[in-house]
Amino acid sequence: MPRFIIEGGNRLSGEVEIQGAKNSVLPVLAATVLCDGECVIHNCPNISDVDTSIKILTYLGCECTHIGDTVTVDSSNMKNYNIPDDLMREMRSSVVFLGGILGRMRKAVISSPGGCELGPRPIDLHLSALEKLGCEVDEDHGLLYCTAYDGLKGCEINLSFPSVGSTENIILAAATANGTTVIHNAAKEPEISDLADFLNSAGARIYGCGSDTVIIHGVTRLGAVEHSIIPDRICAVTYMAAAAVTGGKITLKNTMPSHLVSVISVFREAGCKVVPMGRNILFEAPEKLQRVPTVRTLVYPGFPTDAGPLLITMLALSNGTSVFVENIFENRFKYIDELKRFGAKIKTEGRVAIIEGTDGFSAAPCECTDLRGGAALVIAALAANGITKIDKIYHIKRGYEDLPYVLNKLGADIYEEE
Repeated sequence: MPRFIIEGGNRLSGEVEIQGAKNSVLPVLAATVLCDGECVIHNCPNISDVDTSIKILTYLGCECTHIGDTVTVDSSNMKNYNIPDDLMREMRSSVVFLGGILGRMRKAVISSPGGCELGPRPIDLHLSALEKLGCEVDEDHGLLYCTAYDGLKGCEINLSFPSVGSTENIILAAATANGTTVIHNAAKEPEISDLADFLNSAGARIYGCGSDTVIIHGVTRLGAVEHSIIPDRICAVTYMAAAAVTGGKITLKNTMPSHLVSVISVFREAGCKVVPMGRNILFEAPEKLQRVPTVRTLVYPGFPTDAGPLLITMLALSNGTSVFVENIFENRFKYIDELKRFGAKIKTEGRVAIIEGTDGFSAAPCECTDLRGGAALVIAALAANGITKIDKIYHIKRGYEDLPYVLNKLGADIYEEE
């Protein structure tokens, strides 16, 4: 099994091009099953979750090609409506195919999705919303049989929590439903707006994305479309944190600073210089990172839960004590035991982490527990004195495109070995 070997202590500098957003490309790929004709999607990151999505589309009967950062999908001959268990287990986001398959085939069969184990992320919100749209759901031997033989019908849906996945699945199912669907307490993430932009370009009528009320007027047909995925805001945070812990100075290209407002304010509070310039961000680390008294994760536009591990790693090298409160996932701190191997001083109690800053890290063998926790270990290794070996890097490959290549261009010393 491959692992990363990282020699720490190098100051990062230079330019980094931010890849397309993982959390945007996956629902957009799922949306292609609703379209008649060939969809061309640019700025797709070369990550394992995209590979899994393409496997699912191919199994469903779609014709797919992936060349460079462009994925082409033609769903004209789609024939299957089920997703094999092994593909469902590869990534949590596979559940987002449910709404599109239902909208296209009026039936779908899936099992429970896999992905990072961050605590309970039940799909009951997805299923209850689809039931309101006219879908019947039956469970048998671990499989969910979803049917809407009379077609899906628009309705009003009040989400008890602004779930990103549920909002996306409702949008996909409602795009070609009969009538109008209104989602109250919808998630506001930029990736949802990107999905709506893709669908609207194909002929959908979706309004209000970015607010807590989304309106979808169902249409009878969606056509072929060409679309470019938005930049990955969590990747941008990753490289900023890596520069911060190494005393670096970098330019992030192909970003959308408006998607990073809550994060930029925290980096500035830690003493970093962050200067948005159009679609670029100039980032410079301070001589010594400052403590940030309290950070709380919230749904967008609040501080993103995915950026938590990256920030905690940075604060572990600050000049004081910081408090981090995780409000989204109850089991997000698995990686912290691995981070302590580097010498990080972190205490956790429930959803709260108390981070006591230290002067430096020492290299240590460790293994990834999840995607963003794995990225946090890479950041720690870049700052550590000595050579670190990181195992189970398949977690990292789910969301980062050729991480060693990108970091080495910035001056790091990292490579992958079997």
